[in-house]
Amino acid sequence: MNPVFRDLHGAPGGPRGSVACIGAFDGLHLGHRALVRQAVARARELDADAVAVSFEPLPREFFAKDRKPPRLMLPRAKIEGLRDLGADVVGLLRFDAKLAAMPAEDFVRELLVERLGVREAWVGPGFRFGHGRAGDLALLQRMGADNGFAANEIAPVSLDGERASSTRIRAALAAGDFDSAERLLGRRYAIGGHVVHGKQLGRTLGFPTANLRFGGKAPALRGIYATLVHGVGGAPMPSVSSFGTRPTVDGVEPLLEAHLFDFDGDLYGKRIEVEFVAKLRDEEKFPDLPSLVAQMHRDEAQARAILHRQQALLRAIA
Repeated sequence: MNPVFRDLHGAPGGPRGSVACIGAFDGLHLGHRALVRQAVARARELDADAVAVSFEPLPREFFAKDRKPPRLMLPRAKIEGLRDLGADVVGLLRFDAKLAAMPAEDFVRELLVERLGVREAWVGPGFRFGHGRAGDLALLQRMGADNGFAANEIAPVSLDGERASSTRIRAALAAGDFDSAERLLGRRYAIGGHVVHGKQLGRTLGFPTANLRFGGKAPALRGIYATLVHGVGGAPMPSVSSFGTRPTVDGVEPLLEAHLFDFDGDLYGKRIEVEFVAKLRDEEKFPDLPSLVAQMHRDEAQARAILHRQQALLRAIA
């Protein structure tokens, strides 16, 4: 079986069968990680393939139509994250009108039984699937009894008395609470991608930036941030980043623009990751470019101070 598949139908899995986990997996937070690791552990015990199944776009994005809900993670990062957690195969199913209308029983039969040869299926607490969200753990268990597989759900993963969820992470990011987001994710929040060409306005203003697109998705945070850029050198590069639509220059598409301090080099086409450390302010529209530049200098000074304090603290702890 290919390590990544997009379609419900295709070549069946190998003779070992599989242990599959299913979920949206947006952000790959503590609950997601527990689910994937459980499926991977069981796959190793059964000498089967570990398969993580998700959807693209996410169902809530598909049903929202033009009002896209905030997204934590892009498809490539999700695939990489699932593979890092031990998944042998990742299914990123195209969620379209046909899949949305598919009865839950057909989804189980065509994907889990016929394509994946599933031996065990694992889901998170309260997971629903299929047309009208009619599929649940009970349906999986009934069909499993008839088709030779077991179905289970993991226990909820809680933090501070509340279940770890993508909704909590989105709220934390919107509030600039990166410490809470980190605790829910199990890592600092970051966005990665290949550096793309922009209008080079930042360079003409004295602030060259490495630009990342967000794949047409709605980001879970917007504003100006103190950041660290990974993937440029041996150590993370301190930086100040803007994530938004650049209202002063009539931007439209959300763009992540990272200005690396004391760096002069060509990063076009290079894959980097921008780690968010602290929020400085909301995005705003300035009356003219000189006003914007003046604020950019203040943002840089503030970001440098925040990152310097953070590095000093880390050195003291080490």
